[in-house]
Amino acid sequence: MYVGRFVVVGPEVGAYRVSSRSFPNRQLTARDEALTVGPTADAPETDNPYVSYNCLRVVDTPTGETAALGNGSHVDPIAEKLELGYPARDALAESLLALDYEKDDYDTPRIAATLGGDGEALIGTVRKDALLVETVEEPTLVATYEEDSPRAFDLEADSAEEAASEVYDHEFEHAVCAAGVARTDEGFETAIENGD
Repeated sequence: MYVGRFVVVGPEVGAYRVSSRSFPNRQLTARDEALTVGPTADAPETDNPYVSYNCLRVVDTPTGETAALGNGSHVDPIAEKLELGYPARDALAESLLALDYEKDDYDTPRIAATLGGDGEALIGTVRKDALLVETVEEPTLVATYEEDSPRAFDLEADSAEEAASEVYDHEFEHAVCAAGVARTDEGFETAIENGD
């Protein structure tokens, strides 16, 4: 089954996977305080604004570190609002609503999640017909297609590396790359899986 890009977040671990039929020549790179999706060196040129973006950022907030992850440019305003002290629910809802679903041929939903140092995890999506933001108590998935409402998901990972590998290897079709994040005693760790 093809579900497009998807986010999984649980109380301790989160992951994001790029799945794509249209733009498979992409990879994740670590830069500054973000993991960034971008074209590979051999990718055809495109002016599509949805191909490159920060998909995961870990930021300092008034209540400690928080990770924000998602499928597009909305990750940056979510992270910025968290840094300013917005509650995670408000940062997700306001940013998703402001940027709205992607205005492409498929009305692609924007999906996002936060993982707080305090143990709070939230997941959200904005679709053409709804804005959903939910607190999660167990690993929960939301995807751009087919699975565009949050639902429980079996994620076994305990580390960022395991989370990235597990979602990359999941049976959903057309895996391109994946990012993982996990809360540790020293803060958050992140990992990249480019399928190399």
